[in-house]
Amino acid sequence: MFLRTSVAALTPLFHALRSAPVAAMSTGTFVVSQPLNYRGGARVEPVDSSGIEKAFEPATGRVIATFACSGEKEVNLAVQDAKAARIIRERRDEIAKVETINNGKSIFEARFDIDISWQSLEYYAGLAASMAGEHIQLPGGSFGYTRREPLGVCVGIGAWNYPFQIACWKSAPALACGNAMIFKPSPFTPVSVLLLAEIYTEAGMPPGLFNVVQGGAATGQFLCQHHDVAKVSFTGSVPTGTKIMEMSAKGIKPVTLELGGKSPLIIFSDCDMENAVKGALMANFLTQGEVCCNGTRVFVQKEILDKFTEEVVKQTQRIKIGDPLLEDTRMGPLINRPHLERVLGFVKVAKQQGAKVLCGGDLYVPEDPKLKDGYYMRPCILTNCRDDMTCVKEEIFGPVMSILSFDTEAEVLERANDTSFGLAAGVFTRDIQRAHRVVAELQAGMCFINNYNVSPVELPFGGYKKSGFGRENGRVTIEYYSQLKTVCVEMGDVESAF
Repeated sequence: MFLRTSVAALTPLFHALRSAPVAAMSTGTFVVSQPLNYRGGARVEPVDSSGIEKAFEPATGRVIATFACSGEKEVNLAVQDAKAARIIRERRDEIAKVETINNGKSIFEARFDIDISWQSLEYYAGLAASMAGEHIQLPGGSFGYTRREPLGVCVGIGAWNYPFQIACWKSAPALACGNAMIFKPSPFTPVSVLLLAEIYTEAGMPPGLFNVVQGGAATGQFLCQHHDVAKVSFTGSVPTGTKIMEMSAKGIKPVTLELGGKSPLIIFSDCDMENAVKGALMANFLTQGEVCCNGTRVFVQKEILDKFTEEVVKQTQRIKIGDPLLEDTRMGPLINRPHLERVLGFVKVAKQQGAKVLCGGDLYVPEDPKLKDGYYMRPCILTNCRDDMTCVKEEIFGPVMSILSFDTEAEVLERANDTSFGLAAGVFTRDIQRAHRVVAELQAGMCFINNYNVSPVELPFGGYKKSGFGRENGRVTIEYYSQLKTVCVEMGDVESAF
């Protein structure tokens, strides 16, 4: 049985997140010494394995964890523990440091991620007590009503770019609706979600309501195909999302998919230039460009193309790259070496296809000798880009901005929508009528006017087309973690046809 929680029950959870003690950690020293699965209220080694994975510190290239991927028996145990749970309850700098060490993003940025995380818990704590159905009056004094009920055991499968935040975005609404959750983080970033699991337990959550299983594709398959799993929520790539959907379909399980993007950012000539440049940087270089909703296709109206390009290059060259745990660092290393090489490969192909590199796009070696094996590159600005170039069509998932010019509103709308993705889009203009007119035509689930990559937990987030479906954040997400029951009440006699 699954019970909905109250606001009072969730309150300790986000207070615990805000008051987490600061651990003495520095770049090149962190190592994982405890198990990375979490079941029954404690860290445990999986009872069986489907392989071995290693997690790295991108800043130094060191291995910080070697762990077993959960096998089918371990997934079964996690689901069983979650089914037995009934009720829900609810640490900043320490979590941000762990996030930075395993992911590579700057500590400055990681703190914002943790703030968004506890805000998500706080938000859904407030919604938990307000969930209600609908009363419908029927003829003759009869009536009907609806009620929202939990789905049961939900699975969350996270991505490596926002490990802790994604775990909160998925678990908060799931738990608020009375469900249990099994969460599988990316094998690249297995560490910080354990802090969330321990915080939940510390705040009073009964054992088994939020469990963590580590692993890769095989573990994910066991979760999606488990007959006691009622719903799967996945954040990641389109190919993996397709497989998740296929596996879940065999059990008629609802899925939420937050997948890739190749989002347009449209800069009109009447924009506030300073804000437009800031917006373009926010749209491309957060988390080293490893953000699914990034506005990497920057369309600039021809009248201001030269001025905008000059300023955005100047600001990009000022971005401080280095040890992500230093306060003044604004760009850390990419997640791992294969991904770094993949991103650099996109830049190479772009040059071969005629694009011009205005800055960056090459390896960066910090002065600190302990960072010499880290996965660093300089943020890149490409110009002379065309719509048919690989760098403009495919998701790079790195610090690479492609600048394209346009003449008219109608033209840029057609080009902006000419993609199989539809996660996000942005517009910078002083003409508010144009702004609303343009976003109404953009085929994207999350649109920004005169800003980019802000994430208020009150606003639903999700995509169109191959960027997925379902939503995270906002009140509407309650609908994706609950099921609707309709009750018809007859107040008169039964009129029988027999």
